Amino acid sequence: MNNVPVMKVGIVAVSRDCFPASLAENRRKALVEAYSRKYDAADLYECPVTIIESETDMVKALEDVQAHACNALCVYLGNFGPEISETLLAKHFEGPKMFCAAAEESQKDLMDGRGDAYCGLLNASYNLALRNVRAYIPAEPVGNAEECADMIHDFLPVARAVYGLAHLKIISFGPRPANFLACNAPIRQLFNLGVEIEEESELDLFEAYQKHADDPRIPDTAGDMAREMGYTAGKEPAMLNRLAQYELTLLDWAEEHRGYRPYVALTTKCWPAFQDMFHFVPCYVNSRLMQKGIPVSCEVDIYGTLSEYIGLCISGRETTLLDINNSVPHDMYDEAIRGKYDYQLTDTFMGFHCGNTCSQLLQNPHLSYQRIMARTHPQEWCDGTIEGDLKPSEITFYRLQSTADSQLRAYAAEGEILPVAARSFGSIGVFAIREMGRFYRYWLIEKNFPHHGAVMFGHYGRAVYDTFRYLGVPAEEIGWNQPADQLYKGENPFHR
Repeated sequence: MNNVPVMKVGIVAVSRDCFPASLAENRRKALVEAYSRKYDAADLYECPVTIIESETDMVKALEDVQAHACNALCVYLGNFGPEISETLLAKHFEGPKMFCAAAEESQKDLMDGRGDAYCGLLNASYNLALRNVRAYIPAEPVGNAEECADMIHDFLPVARAVYGLAHLKIISFGPRPANFLACNAPIRQLFNLGVEIEEESELDLFEAYQKHADDPRIPDTAGDMAREMGYTAGKEPAMLNRLAQYELTLLDWAEEHRGYRPYVALTTKCWPAFQDMFHFVPCYVNSRLMQKGIPVSCEVDIYGTLSEYIGLCISGRETTLLDINNSVPHDMYDEAIRGKYDYQLTDTFMGFHCGNTCSQLLQNPHLSYQRIMARTHPQEWCDGTIEGDLKPSEITFYRLQSTADSQLRAYAAEGEILPVAARSFGSIGVFAIREMGRFYRYWLIEKNFPHHGAVMFGHYGRAVYDTFRYLGVPAEEIGWNQPADQLYKGENPFHR
């Protein structure tokens, strides 16, 4: 299933009428050539219309990029640029947009060849604010052709996430489990982000599951599961047929209920009634849907699956959702981490979930039963988790959340999964994030985040931060693991 957008960026060069239009046009051509040398030329469309002091030229450029199926826009100030027309273009273009500007090329041509785009971008940003238009502006938005090519490439993951959310439907099944308000959050901000949501009962899901009992696709799906988990022929566990039936139920529901939305994510109530009704747990199936590009969060964590989808768009690969779960024991730290890795004990923690992480992200992945649920249910009703230690990797731990009063808040922190045996169950890993202890106390706890965090496998902090800002999260509501010499607001300066 193609569940992540493919972006095509229309590049429109703009020119003010008191500057030579050829300056913007030639710089646009050089930019496209530089991009094509380094990246995939299919990412771009070079619009031949150059906007000068004309709203009609703006309309021509808008129509041209729309006609060429561009779903993202780069307004490139080849010179000072027309502040009204260029920002009107951004206003009327339906999709993520960015602004960048051309640096001057040589000291030998600062008379008639000077473009003044450094100055023009200031006016562009002022006009964007006047029109309430959000746009991505790089950290260093003025550069030569090669540098601006890099800026556009850095924009692509942000554009995928922003466009994906604007065309996403989240389908949820059931309310949060009893005595489990942690994942409850107002849905109003979903609509502000452009996300649609369909809330269904877990009874509806159970009914759909029962109707798939004789689905002729079950043997092939169960066989695929057996191959993934390394079972030899004739040694497959009986639960695979039930898990296959459930997987087909979710896939069909997503396809039949996505409506006009091209992208979809799911979240389900996975305990405690799930075991009573289905007689298995859904964890392994959730991991397989993520492999197909469909995040499925646990415990009806709507903003959890939203966060997973953002990471899927940014990184282009599978993400997962884990509890910020338990501390690393002192003896484990002393034996396996101290002196081997440059981390304090308080930099480490264990990320865990019952078994929702894709098999290719785990060491020795294997199917098992959900040990926590088996404390209150028959063990055979709790089969269906995928277990294994997470493979060592660079990671980005992050989340986008709506607060109780419907305000957006977020965090992102880069770190790694250490090659240290977790000695426990579920999908689990020993994580290390510098200054995690302070980050945990003065951002995650202080700002009332739930225990679920999304994980991208790689360092994507810059892209996820830019995505949060584009989506409208105030800068003061985005947290990160601040270094030791920087206090958090409200942190006791005398504690250390």
